[in-house]
Amino acid sequence: MSAKNVEIVTASGTEIFIPLNKLKKSPNNARKTPHSEASIEAYAASIAAKGILQNLVVEPEVDADGTATGFYFVTIGEGRRLAQLLRVKRKEIKKTEPIRCVIDTANDAFEISLDENVTRENMHPADQFEAFKTLAEERGFGAEEIAARFGVTPHVVRQRLRLGAISPRLMQIYREGDLALDQLMAFAITEDHARQEAAYERLSYNRDASTIRRMLTESHVAATDRRAIFVGAEAYTEVGGTILRDLFTEDRGGYFEDVALLDLLVMAKLGREATALQEAEGWKWTQVHLDYPHSHGLRRTYPQPVDLSAEDRAALDAAQAEFDSLTEQHESAEGLPDDVDARFGELEAEIERLEAKRQAYDPADIARCGAFVLLNHDGTLRIERGFTCAEDEKAEPETQDLSGEGEGSDAVYDGGNGSNGEAEGDNLDAEEDGDDHKPLSDILVRDLTAHRTLGLRLAVSEQPEVAIVAVTHAFAAQIFYRGADAHVLDIRPVSTMLATHADGIEDTKAGRAWADQHVRWAAQVPRDVSDLWTFVVELDHDSRMALFAHCVALTTNAVRLPSERRPRAVATANRLAEAVSLDMAAHWAPTVETYLGRVTKTHILAAVREAVSIEAGDRMADMKKQDMAEAAEQLLVGTGWLPVLMRTSRAAQESAEHPQADAVTETNPDAYSVAAE
Repeated sequence: MSAKNVEIVTASGTEIFIPLNKLKKSPNNARKTPHSEASIEAYAASIAAKGILQNLVVEPEVDADGTATGFYFVTIGEGRRLAQLLRVKRKEIKKTEPIRCVIDTANDAFEISLDENVTRENMHPADQFEAFKTLAEERGFGAEEIAARFGVTPHVVRQRLRLGAISPRLMQIYREGDLALDQLMAFAITEDHARQEAAYERLSYNRDASTIRRMLTESHVAATDRRAIFVGAEAYTEVGGTILRDLFTEDRGGYFEDVALLDLLVMAKLGREATALQEAEGWKWTQVHLDYPHSHGLRRTYPQPVDLSAEDRAALDAAQAEFDSLTEQHESAEGLPDDVDARFGELEAEIERLEAKRQAYDPADIARCGAFVLLNHDGTLRIERGFTCAEDEKAEPETQDLSGEGEGSDAVYDGGNGSNGEAEGDNLDAEEDGDDHKPLSDILVRDLTAHRTLGLRLAVSEQPEVAIVAVTHAFAAQIFYRGADAHVLDIRPVSTMLATHADGIEDTKAGRAWADQHVRWAAQVPRDVSDLWTFVVELDHDSRMALFAHCVALTTNAVRLPSERRPRAVATANRLAEAVSLDMAAHWAPTVETYLGRVTKTHILAAVREAVSIEAGDRMADMKKQDMAEAAEQLLVGTGWLPVLMRTSRAAQESAEHPQADAVTETNPDAYSVAAE
């Protein structure tokens, strides 16, 4: 009886239930590469939701004598066996769970295993996308439920659902092979079929996925835009704003679709900040602008040094002492505990707050001046204080222009008599009438002062130190006292507004350093321009030269414009850079935003090959433009690499030993300034 039963059980083609722990991997399985963890997870989820839909195919294991051992080799269905073992591990089923199998001893085990994996065709991805969409729309399954039933993440489900919602026209083009999957993903950034199809119609030979995404978001604002950062996604969506999300790339927060609403929220928030500033500090007026209005034409007043109150001075000393003590305690530590690190931050903020009190605006200036409330390029608030409208300017005291009675002159004009000269026409009647106070004629004034000017020129030319004082005074009088007209040298410190040529330059490390330096000098010069000469004279030599250098530096202009051809000026700028040992690597670094995202792939590869290695550049050669730029940014960190236009001649000479990277620039010295698109 037992022999007959064994014969029935092992007959080929018989369907039986075999305990899971009696199934083994077949040594004749054609698949040698192990199943991925993801595929086993998917099998397990599917089986848990729907059971095993397809029988396993097995053959009995026999020993050397041909006797059945009671175990079975899985010829077809190894992935399902592994999935059930995973469920055992998770305690979803027991290890003796019966598995429906079909005995096959008639066919070659290796051949049918190979056949199972070769003679089949996977579902077209488009069919899969639409099938997931059907589950969501017709069965009412959410992304989480679908994910659980198919062993994928909810994010993958959302991606497939988004692809399933693509325009039917574009989906058919994808099925026909005229669109690649990455292009279809780019179209899926929006669910608007009309926009998708309109973008497709606009495509030319360049059908790169990044181009498609750019076309579909060109009227939106990226979440990384300063306006979006300033307002915040929560405040924007609370009032009905919508955010477009790209499920297939790192979109860094998506794209704000309602630009008009965003701009309205930005100006409203800036307005609230301006009102709060005016109430808190007492300025006569505040104005709101997105960008600094460089052409405002207003005179500016700066804060002046003041003494700290006894309370603030004690608080500053205590904060500094605690900071120094913590520094000493942890100076040899490799890392700081979180609480200590947080305390350092608190102390730094407190010290900075108290140090800021060392300078303050005169209450009278606050009462007649105003402030601009602006939006920084990084999405933070920026406040520029101390501007005076023309109608609020202090009335200047009336002076006798060129009368000889002002400061610096001992001569008293007698109206034409005596040693001071005669009036035009030798007016004898005036002498007879005793009119001793008649002013000199304009012609005579010009004559006399021309001679005096010539004398000044000769004298100044013989005293270089006084010349430095005079030039410093002339520059400072025009830079720090707009419209005062108190300088005597015919030199003008013309300063190019660099922010009009490079967005965000004021917010860079170098930009902030320059602004801080300018404010320090503005706070030191006297309030009244008539006291400026004495101030400059009384400075020690080093301080005077520092002020002179600051004023001269403000006039430096090495900007190259397409409309200008200044080869000699460019050469001089290079000489100046060498003279001051300029190293732009201390002020600027190549990032996607500053350089790499604005040049061609050829330039990106040249930079990497020069700064890192030829091999590193070669490894990136097949990357997409955006991916290449982001990878290059990471590789170039700390290398000190600079585009040719930003190098001093010494740095350029040192890089001559890397001829492979200079190939791009040999024929075009401006190569690194050429935009990619």
